[in-house]
Amino acid sequence: MDMKSSNLNSTKPDPSKTVKDCFSFIKADPASQRYSVESSTPVQIAFSLQEWCLHLIHDANFRHEIFSEMQAGLIDMPAFVSHLACAFAQVPPTLIKEENRFSYKNWNLWPFNFYSQSFMFVKQWWMNAFGSVPGVNQHKTDVLRFTMLQFLECLSPANFLYTNPVLIDKTIATKGLNLFDGYANFLNDAYRLYLKLPPEGIKYFKVGRELAITEGVVVLRNELMELIQYKPTTLKAKLEPILIVPAWIMKYYILDLRPENSMVKYLVDHGYSVFIISWKNPTSEDRSLGLEDYVNLGVLQAMDRINQILNNQRIHGVGYCLGGTLLSMVAAKLARDQDKRLASITLLAAQTDFTQPGDIGVFIDKYQISLIESVMRPSGYLDSAKMSGAFQMIGSADRKWAQMTKEYVLGERPEMSDLMAWNADGTRLPICMHLQYLTHMYLNNDLAMGRYKLDSRPIDLSDIKAPIFALAAKQDFVAPWRSVYKLHQYVQGDIEFVLTSGGHNAGIINPPASKKHSSFQHLKRSSGNESLNAQVWLEKAPIESGSWWPYWLNWLNEHSDSQLDTPIYLGAANSQMNTLGPAPGTYVLH
Repeated sequence: MDMKSSNLNSTKPDPSKTVKDCFSFIKADPASQRYSVESSTPVQIAFSLQEWCLHLIHDANFRHEIFSEMQAGLIDMPAFVSHLACAFAQVPPTLIKEENRFSYKNWNLWPFNFYSQSFMFVKQWWMNAFGSVPGVNQHKTDVLRFTMLQFLECLSPANFLYTNPVLIDKTIATKGLNLFDGYANFLNDAYRLYLKLPPEGIKYFKVGRELAITEGVVVLRNELMELIQYKPTTLKAKLEPILIVPAWIMKYYILDLRPENSMVKYLVDHGYSVFIISWKNPTSEDRSLGLEDYVNLGVLQAMDRINQILNNQRIHGVGYCLGGTLLSMVAAKLARDQDKRLASITLLAAQTDFTQPGDIGVFIDKYQISLIESVMRPSGYLDSAKMSGAFQMIGSADRKWAQMTKEYVLGERPEMSDLMAWNADGTRLPICMHLQYLTHMYLNNDLAMGRYKLDSRPIDLSDIKAPIFALAAKQDFVAPWRSVYKLHQYVQGDIEFVLTSGGHNAGIINPPASKKHSSFQHLKRSSGNESLNAQVWLEKAPIESGSWWPYWLNWLNEHSDSQLDTPIYLGAANSQMNTLGPAPGTYVLH
């Protein structure tokens, strides 16, 4: 077993490195802190619309196609309206089928059926109009489609009291009390937003008291992260430990919420020694931290400490979201260097190819990165409030409006939950790392193309030979499952790909005891075999009901030594290695 361990203190950020040095990869004048007028999103949208209009004028075929579609709809409108008005509860088979928001039975009655069908026709027409226009840059087309979708969803009849039968029926049933409750919810949110207060009810979900209470200790602390080792709960444990690498865009305890839905506790209870990285929430002093620091000070130092504690055992690496991308970078580096410490790799909702990143790609181009840089420069980091604003824009636009309608018109507000409390506990991103990540991954796709360098040498995903368990979620708008699936194009080894129901967070936090209706599909691609395209995979992969956690646990067991050993707790096989305090540590509290 080849165990190449570096000194834990050998890789530290260079204090002489300036922020300007971190931006050397950006082809711009580093002395200038100004950005082009094109960096401004409204101006960029205007430029994109101008280009679309010019191509539309010169492309007679496309112009004829979209206006013929509109003309046909307008000609059929009188008959269509007459049919809807007379059919009452009967839905014509030619109607446009859409989201669950129009599934309530009274949406089939006049005039609500006319409202919903007119809206869906207009939405469908505009989405087709902003389709692939020959000669228009695809990114600009995506920007226009996204912007128009946000605008159209504002006008949905489901958003207004007088055009939504659900809201009307609820208002009649409660004699208007729902409107008072909704207005109270709105005032409460506005008050808390203005004073920058956390959501109501979050005080009942404190880290270390209700959340993140799995017993453990901090066994390593450096300027970037704390490494937590958890107390074994079984008499015997697997020889190979698990290292979990969460995204630094989130607090680690999403994987250790409450005992009943904690992935950490689930693994510990099933005989694994578990370690997890708790990232520091960066301040202005950390502005020069870059991606390579997250590799060296983060994952590699964590692996070195685990090897010291557990006598150089091979490690099951688990990466979630950005942590999964980081873990894949580390795996490629270790494979390049003939370092075989990784027994297996689990990537949870993690992208390695960024050519189709979903709606988030709308916010990433060289102009908007320049804008982000100018926003981050004064503080040295991206604030969690600005980051959450971008994430609120992506995803299903109709769901966002449905949630606001439910809270502010129906007057119904869900109780605070552990996942909601975690979501409100935001983090910051250091400017150097964030710009490097956006540029190298999203903009240039350097990792997938084998151009990204660690230790001044390129890394290549095709070098990875360790077995991989890759999981994606169907409703994930942060890491769309088809984007996650692209890993098959670059890694030639065994890949067990699993597609679960749910989204980026709820799809991952899916314990077996969960009451929600969940399911997953799975299909293995063995080393040397040809990969299926994503659609064929979707059609062929068998579907199973329930949580994917037990399926993953069996996979981990298959890739672990059958021999069990008495688990080592807390800190060391070596008594000279001191612990640094109980879990959840200190970094997670700031």
